[in-house]
Amino acid sequence: MKKITYGVLAAVMTAALLTACGENAEPGEVSGQETSQDTSTAETAQASGETGTETGAENGAATDAAETETEENWQTPIAGLPDDFIFGMDASSVLAEENSGVIYYDYDGNEADVFKTLAESGINYIRLRVWNDPYDENGNGYGGGNCDVPTAIELGKRATTYGMKVCIDFHYSDFWADPKRQNAPKAWAEMDLDQKSEALYEFTKDSLIRLLDASVDVGMIQIGNEINYGLAGETKLDNIVTLLKSGSAAIRDVSAAYGKEIKIVVHYTRITKKGEVLDTIAKLVEKELDFDMVGMSYYPFWDGGMDNMARVLELIQERYGKEAFLAETSYAYTFQDGDGSGNNFGANDGVKGYPVTVSGQATIIRDICKNVNNVGGKGIFYWEGTWIPVGSSASTNSVLWEQYGSGWASSYASDYDDDAAAYYGGCSWDNQALFDHTGHPLDSLMVFRYMRP
Repeated sequence: MKKITYGVLAAVMTAALLTACGENAEPGEVSGQETSQDTSTAETAQASGETGTETGAENGAATDAAETETEENWQTPIAGLPDDFIFGMDASSVLAEENSGVIYYDYDGNEADVFKTLAESGINYIRLRVWNDPYDENGNGYGGGNCDVPTAIELGKRATTYGMKVCIDFHYSDFWADPKRQNAPKAWAEMDLDQKSEALYEFTKDSLIRLLDASVDVGMIQIGNEINYGLAGETKLDNIVTLLKSGSAAIRDVSAAYGKEIKIVVHYTRITKKGEVLDTIAKLVEKELDFDMVGMSYYPFWDGGMDNMARVLELIQERYGKEAFLAETSYAYTFQDGDGSGNNFGANDGVKGYPVTVSGQATIIRDICKNVNNVGGKGIFYWEGTWIPVGSSASTNSVLWEQYGSGWASSYASDYDDDAAAYYGGCSWDNQALFDHTGHPLDSLMVFRYMRP
């Protein structure tokens, strides 16, 4: 096992690399991304003696919660919000977190199932990523939650127990998939397109059957994750569409057999490239891909203003008749790093008008939802709001990250993912979670409840 080098270098490189998917200038992929932001992160802030709020002020971000002319705040209901508006949460890493010793609490300080707390806070949908085979030949997990089908089944059952629907996010890879990397699963590496297409159909069909037989309430399925420039090792659009059609067909076949309506989603990022995104969706429609929804990643600290975001969602619906929503979004509540592995959201990433505080986090979530709803968007999924530190010291955390996959990548992923080989480590998303570093829910998590009229 390689030694992990921590300190400033680790903070910088981990911040440039982690998991999620979005656009940070050019390029903007998160899981192993090459970000153009200043990623000095928490160590820079701490070294200069800044607190989260004070640093935000120096970045022009510490205003009074961006209140509107009507004196709305993050506890104000959104008028006209549909009952079925999606308040979603990606919670893919929960099991790895719990296996690593993380305990989640309710608002009264009692240990509680995190899915119960999410449901009580207004979350009505859980998103779970699925990788084909996130393990090396000796069964060691790649990290990032070790998100295989059995993990999705276990987490999906818990979500269903508390009345939440489940979105399955098939990456069709053995590890992170995003605009930078769309690696084919190991088992598909030597297949030609026809063979890969058949394998994708069978994997989708088998996985969905297992989920439904376990009584997971699957409401939508992504056929790929941020597939702007590839899918399962294919980069030509015609080949990508061939694979997408196989995934779509599998979902329709299983849905019909089980008498269940499941929405089919294509997922893109780089929402600032409006023309490119719309052109791609137009081509999917032209090539007669069977799908229902378009999910977009939107991180306000990377992806520009909300006006453009909302306009893209609006045009998707107007031009192509597809439902549109945000498949990923998030914002930080602090600049502090909780696990010694550096944060992706750094000292220069605060958005003007939204202080990097709990109330600032809640306010920007509400404003994102309001903008999505204003153009008829179907809702949002907050990305990995439950991914918190497994401990405060990187030197002791690394054992847990390696054993249980609770960091963004383990050393075992090095044979599959080049970035993992260089920068494996912990979670750089802990300052964007909706739970504090000790597992207690932040007040900002209640924004989902307050938004309901």
